[in-house]
Amino acid sequence: MSRRIRQLPPPPLPADSAPTPLDSAPAPSVDMVDTRFLRTLVGYNTRRASLSIIAVFMERMAVYDLKVVDFSVLSLAAHNPGITSRQLCATLNVLPPNLVGLIAALERRGLIERRPHPSDGRAMGVHLTAAGADLTAQAEDTAAQLEEDATARLTATERKTLIRLLQKVYLPSGT
Repeated sequence: MSRRIRQLPPPPLPADSAPTPLDSAPAPSVDMVDTRFLRTLVGYNTRRASLSIIAVFMERMAVYDLKVVDFSVLSLAAHNPGITSRQLCATLNVLPPNLVGLIAALERRGLIERRPHPSDGRAMGVHLTAAGADLTAQAEDTAAQLEEDATARLTATERKTLIRLLQKVYLPSGT
């Protein structure tokens, strides 16, 4: 279903004609915005849902002083002790230079520590400290609750289906 709407410029007025009252009439106003086409797009709907959930996330994570990416790094480290920076970058789609500052900030806060990787002498594994483990557990509980609140109009089955369908969009096939 390909539908293109192309607006053409109005035809030029003859050089000797004066504008008519219709030409100088004010532009029409819009009382209700028509979003019917946008609402058929997966990207538009995903972005709208994401914005509403992230707004609540930021509000509730403020007590932990965590942004989305901070939370994601801590959660991955909690569930994957010794995860490397390379693995974090690949999983979160973050550029290495951006992750360096993030890891350093979490380390300064005493939430993570880097230890030598057991099999790769060049790599460092990221581990939660005791304080990081406590904060991550609290933040994950908060995140789980806010997801429940944000999707309260969905049944449990609809929520699982939504997650499964979204993952089909962004995960490589066969995962």
